[in-house]
Amino acid sequence: MASLTLQDLTRRFGRTRAVDAVSAEVPAGKFLALLGPSGCGKTTLLRLIAGLERPDAGVLRIGAEVVAGPGRFVGPERRGLGMVFQSYALWPHMTVAGNVAFGLDRLGRDERAARVGEALRKVGLSEMAARRPHELSGGQRQRVALARSLAARPRVLLLDEPLANLDAHLRRTMLAEFRRIHSETGCTMIFVTHDQNEAMAVADLIGVMDRGRLEQLGSPQTLFERPASPMVARFVGQGRTLPVQVLAREGGDCRIALGSGTIRLPGTAPPGPGWLCLHPCDLRPTPEGGLAASVVETRFEDGYHIAHLLFDDLPHADPMALRLDHPARPGERMRIALRGGWVLPRTAEAGQGVTAAPVTQVVPAGAA
Repeated sequence: MASLTLQDLTRRFGRTRAVDAVSAEVPAGKFLALLGPSGCGKTTLLRLIAGLERPDAGVLRIGAEVVAGPGRFVGPERRGLGMVFQSYALWPHMTVAGNVAFGLDRLGRDERAARVGEALRKVGLSEMAARRPHELSGGQRQRVALARSLAARPRVLLLDEPLANLDAHLRRTMLAEFRRIHSETGCTMIFVTHDQNEAMAVADLIGVMDRGRLEQLGSPQTLFERPASPMVARFVGQGRTLPVQVLAREGGDCRIALGSGTIRLPGTAPPGPGWLCLHPCDLRPTPEGGLAASVVETRFEDGYHIAHLLFDDLPHADPMALRLDHPARPGERMRIALRGGWVLPRTAEAGQGVTAAPVTQVVPAGAA
């Protein structure tokens, strides 16, 4: 396993900066998910790490070795990486064992057979070594692709939206497999996805990207509770940002004007315009006080009634979702209390790109 260091890594396609001066440090043995909307640059960043794209600027290190930078470029076959593609990329005429052994020709026969057997055991396919890909389910084919990468004992394992072609049940099964294999091997893994539930389920660290920039890098809990930009607040956990006025900064809290009163919440905003970042779990109905709101629409989901609310004192804000254990009607009036939230300065607009402290500071190498 190896650490990964990116310094101002940039890749342009014409006038578009697909990856725009991205800097990050990933300690060895961590599971990093690159998360963001379609077209944000996460797959291009993965291809830069893999050596399938050449950066236009910046430096990329795997461990202590510079593999891309001014005057230097190490090809993908010499980087010691494994890669699992969305399409599996299996040879249809080869057996499962043959596919896993592909690329291990430099090894002796006995060692090659041992590597194949070990990799198949890790993914639970030992009894299917003689089958061919068309005889396997989608989830089993995905495991073969994973075993092939593990057999090469890569320094870093790259996963390019590997679950996109699987149904919901198989995705959950493979996520559990990724967690188990990461725990057993200690391999540094980088997982590209646009599905935040997948990222939250498997990753130690998540990098949220938007418009080629790294908006924030940190643990799943940090991104949810302490977003560094409005884009992260809106993208992670069905969040919303409400425009507010910050009256004062008091220690680690902000005192803000909200409705006809004031409230104190944690945040980084100085006095002046601010964003109040909220998730559905930050709201609760209250019999009195709080903010007046109207129900816009409702739906039933996962055993709960989800009501979308518009606040009287925030007429230009997007509707907020509230989870209820009883039905609500469109037009119904409610009073809502806040039991959480995070306050950012209004100048931290989505799309600017906000890189948090290096990962080695957020989650020290070797930490659980």
